[in-house]
Amino acid sequence: MTAAEISRIAGVTRATVSNWRRRHDDFPAPSAGTETSPLYDLPAVQAWLRGRGHTSTASPTEELRTALRLLGPGSGVTARLFPLVAAASRRTPEELAELAALPDDQLTARAEKTAGELPVAVPEAEPFRYGPDDVSVLRALLGCVREAGAQAAVDVLAERELDEGAASGVYQTPEGLALLMARLLPASTSRVLDPACGSGTLLAAAARQGAQGLFGQDSLPVQGRRTAVRLLLAAPEAETAIRVGDSLRADAFPDITVDAVLCNPPFADRDWGHEELAYDPRWAYGLPPRFESELAWVQHALAHLEPGGHAVMLLPPALAFRSSGRRVRAELIRSGALRAVVSLPARAAYPLHIGLQIWVFQRPEPGGTDRTTVLFVDGEGEQRDGAAGTPSATDTATAGAGTRGGSRPRRSGSSSSAASSAPASAASFDWAGLTDRVLGQWAAFTTAPDTYADEPGVARAVPLVDLLDDVVDVTPARHVRATAADIDPDALARRVHDLHEQLAEQVAALAAASASGGWQPSGASAREWRTATVSDLARGGALTVLRAATPSTRGSKGPAAPTGEDRPVLTAQDISAANPPSAGAVDLHADATQSVAAGDVLVRAVAGGGDAAAMTRVADDRDAGALLGPHIHLLRPDPARLDPWFLAGFLGAEDNIASASTGSSLVHVTPGRLRVPLLPLEEQRRYGEAFRRVYELRAAVRRTADLAADTAATLTTGLTAGVLLPPDTPDNASA
Repeated sequence: MTAAEISRIAGVTRATVSNWRRRHDDFPAPSAGTETSPLYDLPAVQAWLRGRGHTSTASPTEELRTALRLLGPGSGVTARLFPLVAAASRRTPEELAELAALPDDQLTARAEKTAGELPVAVPEAEPFRYGPDDVSVLRALLGCVREAGAQAAVDVLAERELDEGAASGVYQTPEGLALLMARLLPASTSRVLDPACGSGTLLAAAARQGAQGLFGQDSLPVQGRRTAVRLLLAAPEAETAIRVGDSLRADAFPDITVDAVLCNPPFADRDWGHEELAYDPRWAYGLPPRFESELAWVQHALAHLEPGGHAVMLLPPALAFRSSGRRVRAELIRSGALRAVVSLPARAAYPLHIGLQIWVFQRPEPGGTDRTTVLFVDGEGEQRDGAAGTPSATDTATAGAGTRGGSRPRRSGSSSSAASSAPASAASFDWAGLTDRVLGQWAAFTTAPDTYADEPGVARAVPLVDLLDDVVDVTPARHVRATAADIDPDALARRVHDLHEQLAEQVAALAAASASGGWQPSGASAREWRTATVSDLARGGALTVLRAATPSTRGSKGPAAPTGEDRPVLTAQDISAANPPSAGAVDLHADATQSVAAGDVLVRAVAGGGDAAAMTRVADDRDAGALLGPHIHLLRPDPARLDPWFLAGFLGAEDNIASASTGSSLVHVTPGRLRVPLLPLEEQRRYGEAFRRVYELRAAVRRTADLAADTAATLTTGLTAGVLLPPDTPDNASA
């Protein structure tokens, strides 16, 4: 382990670790590495720390992650540890503590016996054999299960194995989305299949809804192991069967039909088997085009359903309108197999930059009732229309109507890869509100589809004949937009009046923020000062780099927040947009090892957008307690030596960012290379106050621009819909 890792588990600065090395002769000598970057033996360091009364401050998941890393790549131990996690989950905390305290030889023997006691089918798991080199990771694993829970241990093991393979960048389907998809199934659903099961999030959600038969397949062995153990933890009484392999080319369940399919399949996979599967009997609705692999997954799901069974799938929005898939879409509609399409806001799931869609299918029944309509729900409309934080023209149009219910293919359904480098939207995400909105419309539609009443701007049941045109576009926003007849002229006029008042107030606030305020020239020439790098300041104890997030830190990288924890997450987009923490811990699988505190300095790890001033921010009370999303460096200055706003202002300077960055299309910032002037604290505070005022000016500009855009959009809607008249002017008044 490195000196930085020692400082993290001991809860001290790196300068303190350096002092220990110099002052204590019994401090463990380096066991590997170089003179400038020494590496230390983890057990020896832990023993030394315990001898001096230092308890580890690292989280159990971080300790397990460190122990796995020290085994080195290619050890293969993670595959052998999955069964032990499953078995350990059935032991009490006291039993786990007793097991972890055994001598090394007894620990390995008991661990083998414990893992072998559990008759669980973990796909392609290695034999349960542990050796002396595994002792540290066994103790860390048992501690993680005892303190953080078995699921946290499973996620760390999967993360390690994915990092060593070619499938890095795998992300779970968000818990909120998985539960929404599972709740779209009938309450009587008993047997569920996920042919691209990933980490098992969707199958676990189905189990929470009462499903007792759970079948899954994934092309990655690690994901199969992960799902098998997850389902054992979530549904120990259920019948489960998890297999490894390519579901399209080598279906592990060719003779099984189920009540329902839940699936988040790979997107844009050009190597799904178009040629070799050209005459496959599953293509009852037409041969999927070469570049429409999603339509192959749709028909695979339908082929596994009992007549009348449902499939709920998460699919990319382009599938709704691409011309290459028009014939298959038309046949799905004509046969009555497509029941509903729900659009989701961006950031609902990876890739974050696009709004995905939920498609609901039902396998036609021989002699069943003809289905004449398809339900469309615009789940992203609320976020899109309310981008400025206030109701939009469409919201006003539907006021009073009421709302029912209040780069490579992604690898697997409950997990995906190739995510966007930054979220496209900073608006907060309300899973409960979205779920109520969608389920309310779905329940009303399925209860009485012939008498279903449309809700303008939210949901609409469209006759099949209206969809079967030359395009066969099933994009929800195209079908549920409010029409002129839906808009209340009086309500929209009041809305315009309110917007004008808010805009006038914001313009006044902007004018106040932009007042000159006594800015003076420094003299005949620019000031010069000595500077130090962030690395220098950290070594001197003036600040601590609590997390230096590399640009690859995403998704499963870093310890995830515990399942069910609903802590806000600060994203890189929040920093540039001056917004409070906008994401959820479950959504982004945020780093839970370090919370944000007021006074912390946050630096975006990826520069771009031509707005260097938006690279930094000082955390305030709104941010305190939030978790860190990806692509953020967190620095914590000593307030007795560094003013936070002074630090943030100079760190975010355009020249400073440029000199500390690498890359061209994506510019990665190395925080240790950023430089800061060496000034007395009192003078720092003067600069800090000035930088704070500049930050407030930027925030006021953004708020004004958002409000002006909302006002302009509302006026355009009213004029073009014929519900607003142009105001009288001197010229037309005389006419």
